[in-house]
Amino acid sequence: MAVAKLGAVVLDCPDPVALAGFYAELLGGKVERQEDWVDLAGVTGAPLAFQAAPGFVAPQWPRPDASQQFHLDLTVPDLDAAEKEVLALGATVLDAEDRQRTFRVYADPAGHPFCLCAC
Repeated sequence: MAVAKLGAVVLDCPDPVALAGFYAELLGGKVERQEDWVDLAGVTGAPLAFQAAPGFVAPQWPRPDASQQFHLDLTVPDLDAAEKEVLALGATVLDAEDRQRTFRVYADPAGHPFCLCAC
């Protein structure tokens, strides 16, 4: 029997409203602001939330001496089309040279890694 259930995946960032807006454009859903917290409501899958982190330092990828901590795998039907969209939204490419793989790695505007997966 499980002790708990997943409430949300929470991303620390310098600007929660802006980062929630990026993911709302990417995944759909609605940005819901609270005092020091922002939720992305109406998204299929695990809920995402965003909180301000003073002194935020973006994860480094790939770095053997600095863990990325976690990343999101986002399933898409067409990697090339999805790549154009995420780059237009402000993502940056981390690892997308191997065009034969079923995934490509990007960073959101705050530097969190995520993968587009055609899996």
